[in-house]
Amino acid sequence: MDHTTVGIIGGGPAGLLLARLLHNAGVDCVVLESRDRTYVEQRQRAGILEQSTVDVLRESGAGERLDREGMVHDGIELRWDRQAHRIDFPSLTGGRRVWVYAQTEVVKDLIALQMTDGAPLLFEARVNAVVGADTDRPVIHYTHQGRDKTLDCDYVVGCDGFHGVTRSAVPDGVMRTFERVYPYSWLGILADVPPSCDELIYAHSPRGFALHSMRSTTVGRLYLQVPNGTDPADWSDERIWDELAARFATDGDWRLERGPITSKAVLPMRSFVTEPMRWGRVLLAGDAAHIVPPTGAKGLNLAVSDVVVLARAFARLKDSGSTELLDAYSDTCLRRVWRAEHFSYFMTTTLHTDPEQSTFETRLQTSQLDRIAASPHAAAELAGNYAGLTIE
Repeated sequence: MDHTTVGIIGGGPAGLLLARLLHNAGVDCVVLESRDRTYVEQRQRAGILEQSTVDVLRESGAGERLDREGMVHDGIELRWDRQAHRIDFPSLTGGRRVWVYAQTEVVKDLIALQMTDGAPLLFEARVNAVVGADTDRPVIHYTHQGRDKTLDCDYVVGCDGFHGVTRSAVPDGVMRTFERVYPYSWLGILADVPPSCDELIYAHSPRGFALHSMRSTTVGRLYLQVPNGTDPADWSDERIWDELAARFATDGDWRLERGPITSKAVLPMRSFVTEPMRWGRVLLAGDAAHIVPPTGAKGLNLAVSDVVVLARAFARLKDSGSTELLDAYSDTCLRRVWRAEHFSYFMTTTLHTDPEQSTFETRLQTSQLDRIAASPHAAAELAGNYAGLTIE
């Protein structure tokens, strides 16, 4: 049986960054990822990095390509009632900003570091079970290269997402879950077209929500609110572009650029939190512990804040033998998690049109947007949450 201090389940951004931070702190670990490297490096996810996330990636040694290729954004634009209003982040947050840099690129950078100089990273290592969470030596049972193996750990960190196996190591009734499933989804597209804007556009419309984002100067990433259960095949390219143009329309001369659509997918929307984020020697991080709707751009950034707190705790344990920070891990993270959940819920329910909502509720939404445009205090609260709170 092999042994490590920290067994990390999941080779997404949370698991990879935790491994990097632990390696830099001199804490040994092993990362087990069920998928192959090609799949991990290609799966499409988030694309907005908060200031704190960028700072952490730089400090970990994974910021070189981000600084070269990432797109710095100093704000977002809100659109409603055919008007547009820009939220300027630096002026409202004391200089904080965000970066457009796809999660796939973050993962590629962290994998390259790990393979060159880092702790063991095993692809196609399917975890079957975690046992002994309430002992001082939990064990990960996994299959790799056709053989069943075990990894004896001092601690296990589950970074294996919402559908991962780590949460099943915790007995029923020990953890509580809080969940909201939204009555709409996103139809997301990738298109070979230059962005029609310099910064992201969030549009509230009687026809439904729309978001204009980008992956690079030549690739657009755009979303439409659609009913749950929508089949992407029912939406032709022309229909998508026409609907996006209608939802983004203003009384100005702005025009939506169109081009070949290379990918279509429907993304369900949910909020989800598990409490606590630790039981015994098993800890949860990232999507294994919490899910946010993508409207607030918090998912990847919350995962980063989780593993930063964890890495500090394990470094403290190594250097002093103190478990104080580890014991406080769940409470420390959950304060930020619930703030991000609330912000994501606010952005989602303010900008989307619920199929059952009344005209009264629609007027409340536009009143809130009018307030953000008119009140520096309301704008500053949005900007502060979007650009990201500092990591405790």
